[in-house]
Amino acid sequence: MQKEPIKERYNFKRRIVMLLFIFIAMPGTLMVSWKFGDRRYYLCSLLLILYAMVPFFASFERRRPEARELVTIAVMSAIAVASRAAFMMVPFFKPITGIIMITGMAFGPEAGFLTGALSGFVSNFIFGQGPWTPWQMFAFGIAGFLAAVLTGKGLIGKEKRIATSVTGGVIVMLIIGPILDTCTLFTMSSSINWTSAAGIYLSGLPVNLVHAAATILTLFVLEKPMLEKLDRIKIKYGMMGGEEDAV
Repeated sequence: MQKEPIKERYNFKRRIVMLLFIFIAMPGTLMVSWKFGDRRYYLCSLLLILYAMVPFFASFERRRPEARELVTIAVMSAIAVASRAAFMMVPFFKPITGIIMITGMAFGPEAGFLTGALSGFVSNFIFGQGPWTPWQMFAFGIAGFLAAVLTGKGLIGKEKRIATSVTGGVIVMLIIGPILDTCTLFTMSSSINWTSAAGIYLSGLPVNLVHAAATILTLFVLEKPMLEKLDRIKIKYGMMGGEEDAV
């Protein structure tokens, strides 16, 4: 009879920690990095990875994390990086967001955000590091986080392929794209005003549409088979709760 209140208190504390890091600490660090400029984006990127790791490890407060769980996150990050690199010659068509969302759907918001942040950082050793890297890490992390939350609410999932695919495209168009366009506004504009902002956000629409199409296609084709395999891994090895841990 006592277990349910204890579990609720634990989940509430974990959610607060996660939300504080994602919506306060990370945006604050991005703004500080932009103010200082220079090559401090490396430091900012490392801080974002550390921020993403804190909620992830906080989810193991009641038990010790096992190596297989960390290895699984590393493997999913590697798959996400490979999916981005595989389409290097196709401008803006990158399935990386779809893979990150699938990870969040399978393993929960902490794992989804951490996979997104790691994938953004590591893949830029191929595509080039720069002041845009922390913004990409944050945007990809948000994709994994939101996918887990929506899965936990029953709005998307393995048996809702169309809804999941469309949701992925909407997340790219309304959240990831604008975040990356804001990065362009802050880092590439000599002065920030309504004219420069409108020009950058409008010019970013075709890029975001291609990115959204890649995400929709990736989720439509890979979401169900990948989730089935990841679910079997969770059950077999008693790993991360995935949908049960969603906010």
